[in-house]
This record gives sequence, C-alpha cells and structure tokens, in this order.
Amino acid sequence: MMRYLQIITIPFILIFIGCKEKTNPSLVELKAPKGMIWIKGKTFLQGAKALDAYAMPREKPGHNVTVDGFFIDVTEVTNKQFKKFVDATNYVTVAERKIDWEEMKKQLPPGTPKPHDSILQPGSLVFNKNVGTVVNMNNYYQWWTWKIGANWKHPEGPESTIIGKDNHPVVHIAYEDALAYCKWSNRRLPTEAEWEAAAQGNNTDAIFTWGNDINTLTTNANTWQGIFPVKNESIDGFELIASVKSYPPNNIGLYDMLGNVWEITSDLFNVNYYQELDISKPIINPTGAKTAYNPSNPYQEEYVMKGGSFLCHESYCASFRISARMGVSIDSGSDHTGFRTVATPEMILNN
Repeated sequence: MMRYLQIITIPFILIFIGCKEKTNPSLVELKAPKGMIWIKGKTFLQGAKALDAYAMPREKPGHNVTVDGFFIDVTEVTNKQFKKFVDATNYVTVAERKIDWEEMKKQLPPGTPKPHDSILQPGSLVFNKNVGTVVNMNNYYQWWTWKIGANWKHPEGPESTIIGKDNHPVVHIAYEDALAYCKWSNRRLPTEAEWEAAAQGNNTDAIFTWGNDINTLTTNANTWQGIFPVKNESIDGFELIASVKSYPPNNIGLYDMLGNVWEITSDLFNVNYYQELDISKPIINPTGAKTAYNPSNPYQEEYVMKGGSFLCHESYCASFRISARMGVSIDSGSDHTGFRTVATPEMILNN
C-alpha cells in the first residue's frame, strides 16, 4: 500500500573471542571479514532510555536483552559494493521493475482504483528540496515526490547519476533488494536487537552512539539542521546524503549508525511489540514481533528500520537515537533508505 500511496498521493580484525564467551573453540582466532568488525555478546537496554525526552510509545518500555556475538559491516553498504553485486548477478531492484497492478492491488483495500498508466511506472520516493511551506507536519507527503526513473543508479531521478559517489551508501533499496544482496554475499540483515547492540558500542544504555549529549549531534551524525523541511542550514557540511565515514565512528569503530540513511533490519514492525513482551524472564537473541502491525499502514507488512537519516530533525521524528524505530513496507524505497549486513562465525566458516 505504501508504494501505491507514493504513486497516487504524490504525483506525484583480527579479533579474539574472549574466553568468557560461550564459543566454539574452532572460532577463537577467526578473522573478521573485510569491512566488518566483531560485536561481542552482551546484555544491554533495548528501547527507550529513562532520560530520553524524544522516546516514543513504540520504543517503550526499555528492556534488557542479551545477544550472542556477531560480525557487522563497518559502514552502510555503498554504491560500489552494490554495483559489484549487480554486475555479478544482473539483479534488478524493485524500483527498476515494471509495476504489476494485479499484484499490487492484493495489498490494497477492495475497490481501490487503478492509477493512470502514465503514473504507474517504475520509480521511487525522492525528498522534495523545493518544498516552501508545510501546513501539517503529520502529512509527510508534502516533502516527498514520487519520481519516475529514480533508483539506486539514479538517486535523484533519471537525469542523476552515482558517478563519483562510490562511497555513498546505496539508496532506493527495498527489503527484497537487501535480502538478495545478503544471499549473494553470504550475509544477513541484523535483527533490531543486534543493530542496537552494535550501535551501543561499549555502552549498554546510551541514547546516542556517542553517549547522552545531544549538543554534539551535528558533529557526530548527518541530520537536518534548521527548519524542517523547508530550510537546511547544513551546519554539519552536508545538505543531504554524505559519503560513509564522513563522521566519527562510535567507540568500537562503526560509522553512521545514526543519521545519513535509514537501515533495514530483519524484524517485523509492530508498534505494540515492546508492550507485549514478557520482560519477567530473560530475553535472548530476540527476532522481533511475530506479526507486523502499523495502524498507519494496515494493509501491508512492514519491517523495522533503524538509525534515522539526513532528514531527521527534532521537530518531526527525532530518529537520530539508538532506540528510534520506524516501519518500511516491503516494496518501498527512497533516497534515504539503505542497509548494512551482519554475519555469524558459523556463516563465515561455512562460506
């Protein structure tokens, strides 16, 4: 349904695993794959933090979670990395494919009218840099444009290019696209719990990847400064997307876990998931809700995305926090959505 609305509404290491961890002896001297680092198994506070003034109901209550160790990409998957995958497999992303109305309408309310063929064309969402005024901040369609021809190779539309942008995170990636890349690279998407464990670094209950001080936001993450969405003062030096590693890493060496682009995880998005958890017993390696639920998009299954993006501002979503979570439908992509991958030691040994 989200893709329909977009079209209709907007004309639109060497690492050593410590002896205290429960680890197969054969894995003790396993090297981290290139571009990845090891996240030690840990127990941490997932979800809302007590001092986080921006925490939303879907992030509450905060609860202790334990995850086993895993490898994770140091950066978001880049254009260069994704191109290597496409060149090897001839993969065509969701944003590049012809839209199948018969398939799409199965996920829409009965009787939904078919849009004109001139609109029902391959494309994706692009941020409208020319928005002048905003009447209602709840109507996010005001600052999005459905751009026919926008995809990972043409992030701002058919006339744009990724030439010279090898180190930008790949965008306009739908859930299915991320899964295809993971299969090819012998990786998988992180669970929401794994993602938060990695974002915490050596911390266990921080609001941000650098600690709890919001005053250093602009020097630590690519977010929106000024009046959202009509004026970006670019205090951090970037108006929109930035190359990976443009900001300092967290205390274990991970870059851009907050800001720049949203990152897709493997968990289903359910706004009631945390409230329905049984926190009276240990929660170990959770894989998210059993069913998706988002009253704002009731007809389509969504997955959790994490980390916020270059569009995040305190006046709107304030999603530049570790606990922030939003849903993304399976067939949706945009110019601020990407991903990074993880791998377990077993996956590496079996490769």
